[in-house]
Amino acid sequence: MGSQIPLYDIESPYLDGQILVAMPGMMDERFARSVIYICAHSAEGAMGIVLNRPAAHLNMPDLLVQLEILPEPERIRLPQKVGSMQVLIGGPVETSRGFVLHSPDFHLAQSTLPIDDSICLTATIDILRAIARGDGPENAVLALGYAGWGAGQLELELQANGWLNCPADAELIFNTAADLRYEMALRRIGIEPAMLSMETGHA
Repeated sequence: MGSQIPLYDIESPYLDGQILVAMPGMMDERFARSVIYICAHSAEGAMGIVLNRPAAHLNMPDLLVQLEILPEPERIRLPQKVGSMQVLIGGPVETSRGFVLHSPDFHLAQSTLPIDDSICLTATIDILRAIARGDGPENAVLALGYAGWGAGQLELELQANGWLNCPADAELIFNTAADLRYEMALRRIGIEPAMLSMETGHA
């Protein structure tokens, strides 16, 4: 039994809660080899978070101090899990704004958007305050900025073989190192990364 590459399904075109994996032929350098979690997708467009672009020289304690959530002397008291939390570059739009993908054990009324059973999105500073206090979600990934598509734009890119897609899962988002997410996502689709060539997706 060979692995089947899931093709874009015109019957159910919306990909909320799915992972996009950039094909080798991706023309936009900003998204080469990127793995993106789609948070929202409708006729008006789409929004997602890049999962495999760590921010250079910026970690969670730095960010909490910069945002004045945490006084500099307090950073040594942060729980180890918070201290080691990676900060991602989530995309080229609104790069100074934080977006937290997290487990559903944390919810802020009017702020938290449940995307599927295991992943929610919160984009207010209150979740960062909760994380700093140790009251945040069990699992969380923080990204600065997001990737956005206008009406019909993502659909065109999918039809042009710019992306593969697969269901997301919490293991890939929360428990996999950022630099391993591309290979893991490809394997979830059934593709060995070494076998992926420029010709993939072209009959």
